[in-house]
Amino acid sequence: MSPSSRIAHAPPRLFHRLFIANRGEVAVRIAKACDALGITPVFAVSTADRGAAYTDGREVVCVGPGRSSQSYLDAKSLVQAAVQSGCTAVHPGWGFLAENPIFASLCEVHGLTFIGPPAHVMHLMGKKTPAKSAMGRAGLALIPGSDGILADAADAQAVADRVGYPVLLKAESGGGGRGMRIARGPDEVVPAYNDAQAEARAAFGDPRLYLERLIEGGRHVEIQILGDRYGGAVHFGERDCTVQRNHQKLIEESPSPVLDPAERERSLAAAVRAAASIGYVGAGTMEFLLDDTGVLRFMEMNTRLQVEHCVSEVRSGRDLVTEQIMVAAGHPLRMRQEEIVLRDHAIECRINAEDPADNFRPSPGTISRWEVPKDDPNVRVDSHVTSGYEIPPHYDSLICKVIASGPNRDAACETMIRALGELVCEGVSTTIPMHLSILGSADFRAHRYDTRTIPGWPPKPAKSAD
Repeated sequence: MSPSSRIAHAPPRLFHRLFIANRGEVAVRIAKACDALGITPVFAVSTADRGAAYTDGREVVCVGPGRSSQSYLDAKSLVQAAVQSGCTAVHPGWGFLAENPIFASLCEVHGLTFIGPPAHVMHLMGKKTPAKSAMGRAGLALIPGSDGILADAADAQAVADRVGYPVLLKAESGGGGRGMRIARGPDEVVPAYNDAQAEARAAFGDPRLYLERLIEGGRHVEIQILGDRYGGAVHFGERDCTVQRNHQKLIEESPSPVLDPAERERSLAAAVRAAASIGYVGAGTMEFLLDDTGVLRFMEMNTRLQVEHCVSEVRSGRDLVTEQIMVAAGHPLRMRQEEIVLRDHAIECRINAEDPADNFRPSPGTISRWEVPKDDPNVRVDSHVTSGYEIPPHYDSLICKVIASGPNRDAACETMIRALGELVCEGVSTTIPMHLSILGSADFRAHRYDTRTIPGWPPKPAKSAD
């Protein structure tokens, strides 16, 4: 069945005005898609972002002070601003309220189309144990562990003894590595349970925990999917996000250099079936750990676009933000799976205003000079900064993403090294030196690393001439 045949009536119209409930590079990226579709974007800005160069020539609405809790995380203010500015849709981007089902519901109540999955689907996938159950029923391989929420520490002990050590206790409402503790033997389970529960209660207001067998030395792989309102779903391949620091991704690439082709095809097909089975609408990412047997095991689903969606765009030649807006407006998917052709190898480096040589100390301040590589069709730079841009201290320190592609992995790496060498950012410290060290390391080139290690960083001390 063709995508267009899934609806009998004329295709719905697109939105005239769309409210961007986000900032910086995210807002710039969404606005670019709006421009291509003939939609007027309206930017939410805090007082810290008011007057920023990336908002020049754009309609803006100030939604509160610099602190994100009083602006970009204030759901009521964002909805009010969207309604009063005459918008009929809200794009949350990624980060802030992008995965908040209450915000999605609030938009719907006020007649605003939320660019993302329905609130009930977001709620389902936002809770780790219901999400795992749903994905297991759809055929995805799971990490062995508890069948649901642990009743108490004794229950954790019993499950750990059954699945085998080491085990990982995880917060049901967790994220960013908080509410997680490892137990490597029976005598460590109860202390780990108590510590994880206390941190989860303090961080998320939810002390509930579940347990999984700890996969050590695994690879972090994710699958990009897109679904419409008519049961259609497709994938855009997988991304390998194994190079991380404290659970924060540093480098993403596609395809994964270590994934068995048969396991790739099996998991991609299963991910599409799983997305369709829960009525998923919009762009989303299923995250997996590749274990030592070569099996991709489902961890969680991010019900939004990822920072690294650009890698999938470069390989597929598709604009995922545009497609995301289209399906939110009620259009069916505009492509079949067989029409999505993934070419070459793509790598993304996240460049942050941090000093990696000083334990990644944040480096807010003014960028006195900014120049990006030009005239290279194999290099893409997504950013909101310009010369003279002042980095606010309130938000994530990401200043740009560099995406490089090539006919193979080594070629993509060499293109990225050239691009980072041409990227000029003066006035603040950045993570460019770390990325160059990683890309040039033998361990990275031979993919001898896992989620516990950063290949090539810190750099080894130079050998003495003596």
